[in-house]
Amino acid sequence: MKQSVGTFHPRVVLKSFSGRVGVMLFRCGSSKKYKKLDAKLERKMMEVKRHTSGRNNFRSFDSIIMRFPQFREGLKNIRGVFAQYDEDSNGIIDHEELKKCLQKLQLHLSEEEVEDLFCSCDADGSQGIQFNEFIVLLCLIYLLMEPSTSPHPTSKMASPQLEATFDTIVEAFLFLDNNGDGKLNKKDMAKALNAASPCERSSAHITSTRFKEMDGNRSGKVGIRDFLFALTDWVGLDGDEEIPISGS
Repeated sequence: MKQSVGTFHPRVVLKSFSGRVGVMLFRCGSSKKYKKLDAKLERKMMEVKRHTSGRNNFRSFDSIIMRFPQFREGLKNIRGVFAQYDEDSNGIIDHEELKKCLQKLQLHLSEEEVEDLFCSCDADGSQGIQFNEFIVLLCLIYLLMEPSTSPHPTSKMASPQLEATFDTIVEAFLFLDNNGDGKLNKKDMAKALNAASPCERSSAHITSTRFKEMDGNRSGKVGIRDFLFALTDWVGLDGDEEIPISGS
């Protein structure tokens, strides 16, 4: 029996994308500029996929949606981290504050990579990273950080709960990345959704709708950054209007 998104939890909500179209087009319109950063992230996702050896707790888009409350609670805790690096308390992280953030986390990037990381997460082009954008930025930083070589390793982000949230989000992306190339395309995403568990298949319409919401520039490819932007909208972390999940 096929089940559509929302079958299990009709009260869970997805964010409306109507107010985000301009932002998505701005962010994705110059995606070629971040080719080096995106390639680095793709290699990282491929590496993580290999290390998991195909183990994954997700079986359908419904199973991802059922984790939205967990994602929401885990990501809300980032507000404290955001405030820590927003030294002038103006509600945004600027270039200098980002550099200090990277230094404190001991993530060593070139000036070009820092600029690409900043601009690719500055979705509205405001020259500052707002809270929802910071969530994406922090998860990308987490992915780019190398494991500690210390004999007594500690949490990379100094927050095991936050790392667990990021790990689960990455696991959701890897579930949809059926061919393991570090990016999503609609065909392979449909295969992943429909092959993992025959009794929990997601309809072709739902798969197409969700993919379009992630693929803002209609390139047919979705990287981890685009997935993160879509996810922060879906789980609902600000005061924008929310709409119930439905198959339409």
